[in-house]
Amino acid sequence: MNVKIRYFASMRDRMGRAEDSVTVEGDTLTIADLWKKVAPGQPLPTSTLIAVNMEYTDASQKLKNGDEVAFFPPVTGG
Repeated sequence: MNVKIRYFASMRDRMGRAEDSVTVEGDTLTIADLWKKVAPGQPLPTSTLIAVNMEYTDASQKLKNGDEVAFFPPVTGG
């Protein structure tokens, strides 16, 4: 399974890159599992917004081949 990942704003700074492309064996992968692969030992911040194919979701979402996952910091305004 191939998944593209995009990091925005402070998530990009935290990861040190704007995007990743991940290939994993099998067809059962959640966003939480994906995070463990791209940020080993780092918990997913609880306030992180997640989108799959431009639709907001949560870390329990199962992924399919070709999905695009985006991680956003919480949005604040002033």
